Formats: sequence, structure tokens, C-alpha cells
Amino acid sequence: MIITVFRSRLRPGVEPEYQRVARQMSELVRHMGGFVDEKRFTSDDGERVTIVRFNGRENHRAWAEHPDHVGAQQRGRAEFYSWYDISVAEETYGRRFESSLS
Repeated sequence: MIITVFRSRLRPGVEPEYQRVARQMSELVRHMGGFVDEKRFTSDDGERVTIVRFNGRENHRAWAEHPDHVGAQQRGRAEFYSWYDISVAEETYGRRFESSLS
């Protein structure tokens, strides 16, 4: 499993256009080979975190190099982000628990 953790902050006034592009990228990534899941969070202080998981390096690389994603990355640097930090790691251990009691 390849896990990307993308932390960022937006520039003032870009939220509506950013959300439009983010929705497009979320839709696109879901159709990529090897896609496992994606989660987005925004903290009270405005920092955003996106976690994306793929089931292999090749699949992750295909997403990183997808032309539409590359274009969105370029727009992010030019228009949307005041800063970002990205980390990509290979999972060395995973465990899942799901209660049968809801």
C-alpha cells in the first residue's frame, strides 16, 4: 500500500474554485487503477489534510503523472495554496477493526 499525506493551507478567497477543482480530482482518482481510498479533513485552524491510498507504486505513479492531476498541481501552486507539504510512504503494517455492534 502506498499512502500519500498532503497537508496544505489555501490562500484567501480561492475556496470556491479550489473546491471545484478538488471535486474533479476526487472523481478522477476514484477511477484510477489501484485506487483504494481518499479522505479529506480540515482542521479548525484551516489546515487541510488529504490522505490517498493506492495498492502499488505503479498505480500511485500513474496518478501522480496523470495529465489532469499535473495540471491541478500546477494550478495549486500558482493559484490556491499558501503552502503545502506532501509525504509519500509505503505501508509496512496495517490492521483493521470493525465492530459488529453499531
